[in-house]
Amino acid sequence: MLERLWQLTELQFRPDEQHHHETLFTIGNGYLGTRGAFEEGYPGETPATLVHGIYNHAPDTLVPELVNAPNWLVLKIWVDGTPFGIVQSTENHMRPPQGVIFGYERTLDMRRALLRREALFRAQSGAIVRVQFERFASLADVHVMAQRVRVTAVEGNPTIEVESVIDADVSNQGVRHWRSDATTIADGDTTGVEVTTAQSNYVLGMASRLLCDGAVESIDDERRPASRTRFSLSREQTATLTKLTTVYTSRDVPNSPLEAARAKLDEATELGWDLLFSAHEAEWAEYWDTADIQISGDDEVQRALRFTTYHYLIAAPRFDERVSIGAKTLSGLGYKGHVFWDTELFIVPPLVLSQPQLARNLLMYRYHNLPGARNKARANGYEGAMYPWESTDTGEETTPQWSDPGADGTRIRIWTGDNEQHISTDIAYAVWLYWRWTGDDEFLRRYGAEIILDTAVFWGSRVEKAGDRYEISQQIGPDEYHENVDNSVFVNRMVVWHLETALWLVDYLHQHAPDDARRLVDTLDLTPDRLTHWRDVADKMYIPFDEERQIHVQFPGFFDLEYVPVPDYTPRTTSLHAILGHHRIAQTQVIKQADVVMLMALLGDELGPREVLLNNWHTYYPRTDHGSSLSPAVHAWVAAWLGLTDVAYEMLYHAVHIDLHDNKGNVGQGIHAAACGCVWQAVVFGFCGLQIENGELKTQPNLPKHWTEVSFRVYYQGQLREFTVRNPEAVPLSQ
Repeated sequence: MLERLWQLTELQFRPDEQHHHETLFTIGNGYLGTRGAFEEGYPGETPATLVHGIYNHAPDTLVPELVNAPNWLVLKIWVDGTPFGIVQSTENHMRPPQGVIFGYERTLDMRRALLRREALFRAQSGAIVRVQFERFASLADVHVMAQRVRVTAVEGNPTIEVESVIDADVSNQGVRHWRSDATTIADGDTTGVEVTTAQSNYVLGMASRLLCDGAVESIDDERRPASRTRFSLSREQTATLTKLTTVYTSRDVPNSPLEAARAKLDEATELGWDLLFSAHEAEWAEYWDTADIQISGDDEVQRALRFTTYHYLIAAPRFDERVSIGAKTLSGLGYKGHVFWDTELFIVPPLVLSQPQLARNLLMYRYHNLPGARNKARANGYEGAMYPWESTDTGEETTPQWSDPGADGTRIRIWTGDNEQHISTDIAYAVWLYWRWTGDDEFLRRYGAEIILDTAVFWGSRVEKAGDRYEISQQIGPDEYHENVDNSVFVNRMVVWHLETALWLVDYLHQHAPDDARRLVDTLDLTPDRLTHWRDVADKMYIPFDEERQIHVQFPGFFDLEYVPVPDYTPRTTSLHAILGHHRIAQTQVIKQADVVMLMALLGDELGPREVLLNNWHTYYPRTDHGSSLSPAVHAWVAAWLGLTDVAYEMLYHAVHIDLHDNKGNVGQGIHAAACGCVWQAVVFGFCGLQIENGELKTQPNLPKHWTEVSFRVYYQGQLREFTVRNPEAVPLSQ
């Protein structure tokens, strides 16, 4: 095993890239995520620890957001009185000259989910030390985080001071979510805080302990309790210190999260770093056993693919079925931690095949939030369940209606919460995919069927009769550059799929689970008239199609808009939306992201003959801006499936590096979760051609010409299956 293909390494500190790298070097365990900020801090840093489900709606803000928890990372070090740090503040000009960093290296070991950092530092006294940091968020016990620091005297006999802090004086980029009346503990080597969100009343308790050989004193502070130790080193001597931190919230325990955190801290202390890490490493080995894809012939894509897989795995809740993965995972404050369709169509599928229990947890989040979806349907005059475009802990719609003011003070109306209604079908599709691959009949009977059927009830009430056909007006499809269109082909065709699936499901339940069938028929009012209406809608839905060109039309009138040759706008590092402006781009044929191509990815050959699908591709691919991170991976998937291997690889290379290369320029706000999940699908479903055919799995590979083979493992109907697809005519990349 080549360890370098499991590692992401930074060899030089660049202050202007640190927000990007804070995101890349996030650690997490499905309960929380902690950005890769430094223990000692630096000017302009954006540290954040985000815990699933802890939302708050602050005054004077439009919507609730995921709350930045107290910062457990803080470990400050002084060498002969000189503060260790990569970047030192110069605001106090009376301060004497600071130390010097001679070398720096940071590595994320994705196989073990361990972050390491090392620096060679010279103090003002002339003493030189090597400082090594390590940290992990335990996958074996999600309430435990661990840090270890080693200080080695390279030159001189320095005196070292180390201060361990829990910093509860935190905000979401200036927005305060925690009440000011925090409870703190400072008791020798142990510190703790308990804080409460101001509006939602979630309580969080966090406790830390500094373990070392010397004496430890405490520093009491109402927001930043600390423990401090002091010792001296002889030349070539190394001191090792361990900081253990535990966290609980009122979502986990009914009373006193701080007491629970202190009890867990005692357990973790008994185990110590080595045993804690061994258990953590073993859990990650099980994750990678099924989640990893091995590519031979392309080391760069191999490492990048592991990076994307790592990031959706660290965000996937292990034991909690009332939370879900936001569009920026737990790695940043982007999109305020809200949950979109990204989860169901882009992240759930790879988890269904590699970690089905994690996928089930995410779908159960939607089941538990059916009341919110029903509330939204009612509020808009419809029946059934209409899922929100953006969701948090309550299941209610949390999409803001207006954007933040731009540079010129203007605000843009956000229509997605009103009219991007395809999310209800996206969720039903994910439920269906989960059941097809897992055969989890109990989930389907008790939970999944209700989601599929009640969202079908919504669509049955939402469609509009227009003469001898049905239409759907005022929709936003995946292409969000074109808002409030009538008869989006993506929406209309997926609604047909949805209603046909719901009708099949009613018959299936009557045959195989009659008690559940009766329960759902009664609860959801699935009368014979309603089912007849569904059949009529499915048969007579308007599907925009150009018979002459043999293509699906994104929406009627699309080709009457201004044609803009997207390929001519190169090179560029920004979207055409930013170049042309919000109002003009809506009058063009420029597509934000895969729309008809997304429909092809979901329905495959069900959508039409291969000739039509190729016509669709050649029509829409050159019109697509890829203004969303979701788009390149979908195009890679579909192009590979269609046998367009060269362009498929180009799109995959783009997709798998979106975060690593910061192609969108906003990775500092968090990882692009959907892109991470979709590149896995692009490789497995696209390049390897994995599919279910007549109840059996088969592959139909179209590998890039330089890939020699691809190996992966998936669960199907409860059994773990292993696949290796080969390219006997592979041509290695030139060195």
